[in-house]
Amino acid sequence: MLTWLQLLLCLAIIGYAGYYLSRYGDIIAEKTGMSSSWIGLLLLSTATSLPELVTGLSSVTAADTPDIAVGDVLGSTVFNLAILVMLDALYRTETLYSRAAQGHILSASLGILLIAFAGFSLLLERGSMSPSIAHIGLYTPLIIAVYLVSMRAVYSYEQRTLSTYAEEAAERYPEVTLRSAIKGYAQSALAVVLAGSWLPFVAHDISDMMGWGQSFVGTLLVAAVTSAPEAAVTLSALRIGALDMAIANLLGSNLFDIFILAIDDLFYTKGPLLAHVDASHALTALTAVMMSTLVIVGLVFRPQGRVVLGLTWISLGLLMLYVLNSWLLFEHAH
Repeated sequence: MLTWLQLLLCLAIIGYAGYYLSRYGDIIAEKTGMSSSWIGLLLLSTATSLPELVTGLSSVTAADTPDIAVGDVLGSTVFNLAILVMLDALYRTETLYSRAAQGHILSASLGILLIAFAGFSLLLERGSMSPSIAHIGLYTPLIIAVYLVSMRAVYSYEQRTLSTYAEEAAERYPEVTLRSAIKGYAQSALAVVLAGSWLPFVAHDISDMMGWGQSFVGTLLVAAVTSAPEAAVTLSALRIGALDMAIANLLGSNLFDIFILAIDDLFYTKGPLLAHVDASHALTALTAVMMSTLVIVGLVFRPQGRVVLGLTWISLGLLMLYVLNSWLLFEHAH
């Protein structure tokens, strides 16, 4: 019982501090003159993915639980796409996909490229077919390079096409100074770092106590906890009517999550990280690819009606894929 309470405490700290981390990141970006779409993609997604980064680094170093690190990263990509289901259900005026900007297709496609490459690299490592540089897999510098090129491509696109949104969202926080925003951001980041560092140890205890595999615990429980800021930020963005910022945050977080996988590999000294984890993570990577593809179909096709439970058939498909992935991992964990 105490272990589960510790998990809930981590969830509360990460969810609460993560929300303020993103809010202060938004304020800093506004006060320093960055465009709103650039916030959604870089600053906000980096802020909301800080729990995954800290949890991953703690998992591959002090806790020595590589499966929790990889499960958290790939599980978070699936969980972020599942948040779109909640967003579609809550957005009642019209369907999410008929309203969203088509520019999200670019970040979703680049997300597919990075996630698929991570799954591809994992299968190569499992088959001892992938070269390495010292203790680092060859995939790590490639992921970093693709991530940087992706962010540059998305930024260039946003600058060309969505600059009007930045003007609409101007000066939303006139009462907050840049100095107080930086102070709040630092305090929130510290809380997230402390909770994120503690989380892998709690997850390891739950894995032992329940007899569940670390890949299952990392992909479902840890990913849900570290994705709490994304959920909080998405709901608050929906509340202020910034639907595109909410979607950009989720898709941008998926790009950053795979970048975190490369960072984790740099800090894991026992050899390439993906060579030391369970093959079931490839299942999660492929689920994330299928879910991202379904999002692109939704953005192109733009379904108008809702099928069941107030969801479009795109969101229903996303929900079914998420449940299927969870069930398969649970079966594998026993």
